[in-house]
Amino acid sequence: MEVGTREQRNGAMSQINVTPLVDVMLVLLIIFMVTAPMMQQGVQVNLPKTQAKSLSADQETVVVSIDRPGRVFINDKETSHAELASRLTTIFASREKKEVFLKADKDVPYGEVVKTMAEIKGAGIERLGMMTEPAGKR
Repeated sequence: MEVGTREQRNGAMSQINVTPLVDVMLVLLIIFMVTAPMMQQGVQVNLPKTQAKSLSADQETVVVSIDRPGRVFINDKETSHAELASRLTTIFASREKKEVFLKADKDVPYGEVVKTMAEIKGAGIERLGMMTEPAGKR
């Protein structure tokens, strides 16, 4: 009499059936592959107060600023919204690295900031960074 084999025949199965697990994992993989591109929409911006490190610049940094009344400045020189794209195109005509930093007052309406960002991108600027104030500063 073989005691071990009889218990194995009548007892519980000790092997895991992985086929349902694989089926579920494949369905989840397909769902994530389909939905992942849909989730990457919008513009990445920094909040007004952050703990971010400051960036170093090789060339002269170009900063576009919007003050509370909505006036636009390139570095320290005031410009109109209509002239912004043409002035930026002129500034970056000979530069290899096309990067602009945008600094807006926190009370400027969101629509004005987005309009300015669109004008900057329309001037052929490849990289647009948002400037923030350190969290501890006030």
